[in-house]
Amino acid sequence: MILKIEKIGLSLEAELLNKLLEIGKTHYQKEFGGFLIGYYSEDNRHLHITDTVLPKRYQASKYSFERSTEGIENEFTEFYTGTPIKIYIGEWHTHPNNSPIPSATDISAINTIINNKNTSIANPVLLIIGYSKNTVDFGFYVWFENNLYKYD
Repeated sequence: MILKIEKIGLSLEAELLNKLLEIGKTHYQKEFGGFLIGYYSEDNRHLHITDTVLPKRYQASKYSFERSTEGIENEFTEFYTGTPIKIYIGEWHTHPNNSPIPSATDISAINTIINNKNTSIANPVLLIIGYSKNTVDFGFYVWFENNLYKYD
């Protein structure tokens, strides 16, 4: 799957997308999510999402998901040593029985990532998986030039 906005292309394998959906469904009726891992092309115009890291600690309800970074440092370190070097590039979470449109909380979380001194990514990605028993919809978003853009 390849998606594009004017400045940054985005790709990920259908297998990873299905894995995220299945993980989310195991937590149904509550939201669930994790970290997205990937790498940029040499010209920084294309982002490849390759993996996910799941939080060890989190709080979830029907309408919210808050994850912790506690206990996952070693999992990230494994990605930083390979070729290509993979980095944290954003977040994903589910919206059970709802659409994949960012809430005010989601937008606030992206702002927190942007303003975190320990985060060195300029364009974090947000993937929201909205689903019900009969439908699934994926919403891909990227923070670019102080705005959140949806990939079509």
